[in-house]
Amino acid sequence: MASISLIPIYQADAFTDKLFGGNPAAVCPLNEWLPAPEMQKIAAENNLAETAFFIPQGNDFELRWFTPELEIDLCGHATLASAHILFTQLGYQGDEIRFHTLKAGTLTVSRTGDLYTLDFPSRVAEPSDTPAGLLEALGGGQPLEVLRSRDYMLVYKSEAEVRAMKPDFNALAKIDALGIIVTAPGENSDFVSRFFAPSAGINEDPVTGSAHCNLIPYWADKLGKNELYAFQVSARLGELWCELKGDRVLMSGKAVTYLKGEIYV
Repeated sequence: MASISLIPIYQADAFTDKLFGGNPAAVCPLNEWLPAPEMQKIAAENNLAETAFFIPQGNDFELRWFTPELEIDLCGHATLASAHILFTQLGYQGDEIRFHTLKAGTLTVSRTGDLYTLDFPSRVAEPSDTPAGLLEALGGGQPLEVLRSRDYMLVYKSEAEVRAMKPDFNALAKIDALGIIVTAPGENSDFVSRFFAPSAGINEDPVTGSAHCNLIPYWADKLGKNELYAFQVSARLGELWCELKGDRVLMSGKAVTYLKGEIYV
């Protein structure tokens, strides 16, 4: 009979102070890395936007993220969720955690009360041509600007336009990009956004930290200020306090634990 290993698993809702809000992420603390195909299978089984895995590295941690379809280069909400679990469930001492990643460098998460602040790289999106089929896949509407970094970013005139979008996800999955960001000035915030990534197995991501690496420098420039308040207007709604600091962005939010258990593999 094959031996069974037990892997701890937690799930937390990030960028919210209420259960069933924000963006849910699974978090699996490990002592050493599992083979990547096995972590991918666990992420697919969890069927959440991201599953984070981390291992200790001295006083720091190495961190990786998987969608149901693939390993990705950067993820905000699952980083926040990982820090939240370390602070609240695993007894981490101190006010700052350093995560070392494969492609995004070193990321830090600091805690002040129940607010977590992520220090991430700024990713300035550049003007881009609009790929064929993108506007039709988003359901029409005419953006004011189309830009691209890792993801396409389309800027619209109003929050109402962003909220009203009903994308064709099958058509959107054919666009050559990990994700599509849509954004506009906010009615009760500095800006709002939504994020679609059907090619990565995520039709709509509830709250997307990595997208704000593009959004924060864009809106800081447009609005002429470095401190910004943002909503990601998905059905679950996410709330972020943002700051541009040179070539870095700070994103602050809260998190709540939803479950803890064990995976039998």
